[in-house]
Order: sequence, then C-alpha cells, then structure tokens
Amino acid sequence: MNNYVYAADKNRYECGMKYRRAGKSGILLPEISLGMWHNFGDIDIFSTCKNIVHYAFDHGITHFDLANNYGPSAGSAEETFGQIMQKSMAPYRDELFISTKAGHDMWQGPYGTWNSRKHLIASLDQSLKRMHLEYVDIFYSHRYDPETPLEETLQTLVDIIHQGKALYVGISKYPKDKAEEAYNYLQSQHIHCLLYQGRYNMFDRKVEQEGILDQARQAGSGFIAFSPLAQGLLTNRYLNGIPTDSRIARGGFLKKESLTPETIGKIKALDKIAASRGQTLAEMALAWLLKDDLVTSVIIGASSVQQLQDNLMCLKNTAFSSEELKQIEQIL
Repeated sequence: MNNYVYAADKNRYECGMKYRRAGKSGILLPEISLGMWHNFGDIDIFSTCKNIVHYAFDHGITHFDLANNYGPSAGSAEETFGQIMQKSMAPYRDELFISTKAGHDMWQGPYGTWNSRKHLIASLDQSLKRMHLEYVDIFYSHRYDPETPLEETLQTLVDIIHQGKALYVGISKYPKDKAEEAYNYLQSQHIHCLLYQGRYNMFDRKVEQEGILDQARQAGSGFIAFSPLAQGLLTNRYLNGIPTDSRIARGGFLKKESLTPETIGKIKALDKIAASRGQTLAEMALAWLLKDDLVTSVIIGASSVQQLQDNLMCLKNTAFSSEELKQIEQIL
C-alpha cells in the first residue's frame, strides 16, 4: 500500500500494448511512447497532463520522452513530469523508462547550449532536479555539434553512465557519418548506444533514404521515431482547409506553406486507404511506422486523454498488404 491517490491499472500489461527490443540490448520499449515536446509546459493545465500520463501508463506505455528544453517554457515539461512523479508515479519508478536530452538552447551565455562537457553535465543535473529523479534511463545528445570535438561529447556520455546519472545513452538527429563515429567510439569505451532518435513519417523519410535506419540496426542500436504525424499533417485536421485552432493557424514550427495543393492531394488519397483499412489517417500513419521491426518505438504527443486514446487505436492493425504498401508508395 502507498499514500498516493493514483493506483495504476492492474491489467496495464494486458491491454494490447506490444514491446520491442531496443537493438541488441536487454531493454524492451512499448511500440508507442509518450513524448512531452508540447502540451506539458507551464502554460498547460496540470490535471490534464497528469491524466494523460496516468492513462498512458494504465495502457502499457512505459516510456516517457523528455528533453531539457521541452515546454514551453524551457524546462517546464520536466518540472511538470517531476510533479507527477512526486504526487503519483514514484511507486512505479522501476516500471518506467524515462529519457531526457541536452544540446539545444537552454540558458544564456556560452555554456547554455550545444555539446560541451560543461553543458551536458550541468544540463543533466538540472533535469534530474526538475524531475525529482536520481537517474534517467537514457540520456541523449540532442543534436550533433559541429564545433565541439565529437570525442568530448561522447566521452561525457560515457562518464555520465559511470557516474550513475543515466543507465543508457543515445544520439538524436546526427548525420550518418557522425552517427557512425559515435557508435564506434562508444563501443570502444564498452558503452552501447541504445537508441538513435530521428524524425520519421510518411512525408519525411530521410532516415530511411539516407541509410540511418539500417545503420542503427547494424550498430545494434534501436531506432525511435518522433514527429510520426508530420506535426498534424498526417491527420484529418487539414482535409478541408486550415482550422483556426490548428498548429498552422497558430504559427510556429508548422508553416502554412507546408500545406500545398500537392500535399493536400496526398493527404486525401492516404485518408481513403486508411478508411478502407478501418482506420483514421493518423492511425494508419502510426501503424505504417510499425510495419516492420526497423522502428523500435514511435513517440506521440497528446493534448488530451481522448487524443491519446484515439492514437493508441493504431495498434489494432499494424499489418499492411503488399497492395496497400504499393498504393501508399505511389501516393508518396
């Protein structure tokens, strides 16, 4: 018994979530992971954030993906998650796989960004304080730094593991040649690069086309995909124009120029295939990433429990016929 109000669903591992091995490691990750790039900042309603995390865990999601700069504001997603950990999830810490990252702009001055030893260690220390954790399960170098010697960055990752601040390390958005150097260096230090995290969706297949997916497999690393719905393009939100509450209407990362007539045509054609499969476009887009074992897990965001519930429906059908794959390729 514990004094926490929340008690996890006893059947959380029997609700249909499947788990995949992260490369050549002992770690299994859920096919769907919960990311906190948006919707968990200090501008969001805490009770909603808490309910999303609880629903995720109750339905087999054990992996929660964060970074030092997630919010908005920067750091606030980790603070929100830290409050949830303190108030309800602490008894389940050993069932959770929690990530954070450093490398993007975080604080003022020359040490507040990129991949120096000073920044990475200071950033992780700050992240652990915000999340009220003694360690994270995986710590990523969030992007390749062209100015800092790669050996400095990678040796810092090695040392972070030796210090007990992270159990595993990973890299995110590294170009292929630098990823190869990273895999080799870490291996030379007897440290396994558990995961490569990269952008991957039907509309952005660079990691597939450039060989990063195959490279990760050959290195014994898993691959975890972010932005699986192309920031909302691969949903039904833009089938009939731009809704006033959409990301494009609000401005930000997703620009109006992204919604070209050609893209709208592709979205509508893909939506028809999804309907023939008994899925929404979002469900099919997520399922498409899970169609083979090159992808270990797919990171989704959620602004509500309902949105998370809807996206988890993708797990009911992740198999594609050769004809369906052919039709999708013709559209893309």
